[in-house]
Amino acid sequence: MKRLHVVAPASLAVFIVLAMLAVGCSAPRRGPSSPGVAPARVGFWDFGGLVAVKARVEAGDAALGPAVDRLVRSADHWLGLGPWSVVDKTRVPGSGDKHDYMSLATYWWPDPTRKDGVPYVRKDGQVNPERNTDAFDFVRLDNMSEAVNALGLAYYLTGRAPYADHAAAVLRAWFIDGATRMNPNLEFAQGIPGVTPGRAEGVIDTMRIARLLDAVELLRGAQAWTTADETALEAWCTRFMDWLRSSKIGKAEENAANNHGTWYDVQVSRYALFVGRPEIVRAVAEAARQRRIAAQIEPDGSQPKELARTNTLDYSLFNLRGFFNLATLATAAGVDLFAFRTGDGRSIRKAVDYMVPYADPARPWPGQQIAPPKRDDFMELLRRAGVVYGDPAYEQQLQAHFHEGATSDIIQIIYPPRTAR
Repeated sequence: MKRLHVVAPASLAVFIVLAMLAVGCSAPRRGPSSPGVAPARVGFWDFGGLVAVKARVEAGDAALGPAVDRLVRSADHWLGLGPWSVVDKTRVPGSGDKHDYMSLATYWWPDPTRKDGVPYVRKDGQVNPERNTDAFDFVRLDNMSEAVNALGLAYYLTGRAPYADHAAAVLRAWFIDGATRMNPNLEFAQGIPGVTPGRAEGVIDTMRIARLLDAVELLRGAQAWTTADETALEAWCTRFMDWLRSSKIGKAEENAANNHGTWYDVQVSRYALFVGRPEIVRAVAEAARQRRIAAQIEPDGSQPKELARTNTLDYSLFNLRGFFNLATLATAAGVDLFAFRTGDGRSIRKAVDYMVPYADPARPWPGQQIAPPKRDDFMELLRRAGVVYGDPAYEQQLQAHFHEGATSDIIQIIYPPRTAR
């Protein structure tokens, strides 16, 4: 379920904006409605496509069977796990408050030349397994997000109340209940022993919170997820968004020149849409033309900041996913980042076209990649690019290199293929 992160085609940007105005994008959110109706707002997933997918599932469309079966198995798995809470970690942040999220910097390790290993030293691309222990919150956060995504989506497609019941319990434990909820800050995220208790790079951990909000949209209408619950989650997201925009750590991440800056924009934009603040999305998107696209993508489509890493294929795809999510959210504010192009040719599409040839596993990637590449991430990129740009060549690449895997992949549900418009 890692790619539960759709895209409305760029050519539909004007239509989307008019539709958002019609339903009142910044108006108070609606109360529960029928679970058979997808929410009117823009998110990462293709909510319009989900309506058609649900109808196909109800009609017994065999083509969707493998993907739906895989989703249901995942949801059933998560039914037996959680809820999770930040107060369950075995270490205590410097604040003394276990409600503060705490994680370890991903690529930092004990210094083997020092008896106590402190200060830690950086080994880019090599994940320190200590990060994934009960001492920290990262695995709990990841599990919580994956569970909500699978349960919320499975509830929408099947109408089975236990999925919504458990998703609601998971959300309340992490965000709402006073005894277990996370404080809306990241002061102790991705700390480095002997160096800093928390740092700007830790902000990227909570992209997992931004991406679960689409699933929350799908819980609307479930008896277990009340208007009071949603109002409380909105309040949490508002406080967290404000922290991201005003804190020293948040501002430092905003100024990051690589994928961290892109995903910062994605997070702020998603929280802003969830709480009905499209003007924030508009400001972020307008600035992103130069601050993100022009600054991070070369005229040939390469991404130098990602090519400077040790796992350059993975990071290039990861940043592109961020660009797609940001551009999708921007459509709700009337900004078309998918079509933006600098005078010398820098654009999201140019970055896509730079990567597409390497979807072919027979074509070696020219950059450094010290870990096995996450080639399955090409599936999402190719499907979304085909929909956004109305070019069947991207879908043809997907079918040529990933047909068997794509049949049961989550993209068939959250990024269904669409006829070019």
